[in-house]
Amino acid sequence: MRTYQTTRRGMGVLMMVIVGMVLTVIAACAPFIDRATTTVLADHVRHGYPGYGSGDVDNAVTAYLVILAILGALGLAGWLATLWSVRTGKRWSRWLATVAFVGAVTVALSALTIRDTSGEVGLAPLFGWLLVLPLVPGVIVVWRMWRMAE
Repeated sequence: MRTYQTTRRGMGVLMMVIVGMVLTVIAACAPFIDRATTTVLADHVRHGYPGYGSGDVDNAVTAYLVILAILGALGLAGWLATLWSVRTGKRWSRWLATVAFVGAVTVALSALTIRDTSGEVGLAPLFGWLLVLPLVPGVIVVWRMWRMAE
């Protein structure tokens, strides 16, 4: 499996892993930036629960920030494990990338579709779609790794 480091296609896999890591960090940091600037997440909670006071909205936003930070850390760990397995030529690296990708798809689809008790989508759609961004290099990585195995 050392071909990942020696072939053009293999270098493309490594570059896509790095792109995926960067997009994962952006998706994980965006809600924290939003809290200090545009308050899209707080506005989404306020819209879904008009009876919530500012303290309740702040608590809900904090809960989302914790959840999204954990998801971001797990996503980054998946990318780092994939990068390590690819660089060290592990035979099971394509399986690791595939399992990580399936998990990421599950999380992203859940974030985009799960409704909370207000009947609204629980997570503000902007942040749900940001969770989709790392899936683009993820599908390329998985596809290329399985193609190289042929």
